[in-house]
Amino acid sequence: MFVLSICNHKGGTGKTTSTMNLAAALGLSGYEVLVIDLDPQGFLTRMMGLEQVPAAKSSLALFDHEMSFASLPRESVTGFDLVPSSLGLTKRMRSLNKPTDVLWAKEIIEQNDQYDVILFDTAAAVTVYSLNALVASQHVVIPVTPEYQPVIGAEQTFQTVGMVRERLNPDLHPPRFLFTQVDARKSTHHKYRRYMRKRYRDLVMTGVIRTSAALAATYEDGTTVFQHDPHSRGALDYANATDELLQYIQSAEAEDSPDVPSEMPVPEDGAGSALNGSQNQPKREHPALALNRPK
Repeated sequence: MFVLSICNHKGGTGKTTSTMNLAAALGLSGYEVLVIDLDPQGFLTRMMGLEQVPAAKSSLALFDHEMSFASLPRESVTGFDLVPSSLGLTKRMRSLNKPTDVLWAKEIIEQNDQYDVILFDTAAAVTVYSLNALVASQHVVIPVTPEYQPVIGAEQTFQTVGMVRERLNPDLHPPRFLFTQVDARKSTHHKYRRYMRKRYRDLVMTGVIRTSAALAATYEDGTTVFQHDPHSRGALDYANATDELLQYIQSAEAEDSPDVPSEMPVPEDGAGSALNGSQNQPKREHPALALNRPK
């Protein structure tokens, strides 16, 4: 099993879209996937067609002394199971102010014997819920649109992950940046992609998520891109990103990845490299890509 958090302190970066489509692609690959919505605003929950979830049937259950993993409320959606969010998270947050309150999610999901992958969707802020997700995770993806404010938010998130690695969760691997909503026509997108690859090198994923009408439509009909239009470039991009992420995670788990400082140096040549030497590995087709081949 591996646990993955999707986070960026800046909103509007494709964080929730990335969570649902990465989860769907993993499900299509044969993994048993559970997504936990820890965003009090519940965008992911609503996007999957669930409205006004009672607090007792939401991710608020993670913060109940009597709760076990087997008893967690969950809904089955296409490709994965979901522990939905509720407005009750906002009220409960006021009482979660002890240092040990960042450990609730970790203690419960350690009981998991059902799922291969657990994904956390988090709010665009540093809260006790986002810290719970990071403390419980081994891996982090930071979706980032290559524009000024999203890049600043991504770098702040990177620093937060570094703090959590140092003080709370030494098992947390260095985060990976995933470019989202990329528009090749915009010079600013090229500028910030170059900046990120120069500064963070192989922590920036090779694949990008381009702008796509199919991805925009998923906001309206509560489907993943693989359901809405499996032949779209949005489906292709998320399938490729999932394949790359799996290769990195498998390599990191096998090699027990070395420590990376929270403040990355800027390399003199500015050149990026493929993740963990994966340039020497043969290209493998992600199972979700089969959906994109004409029948």
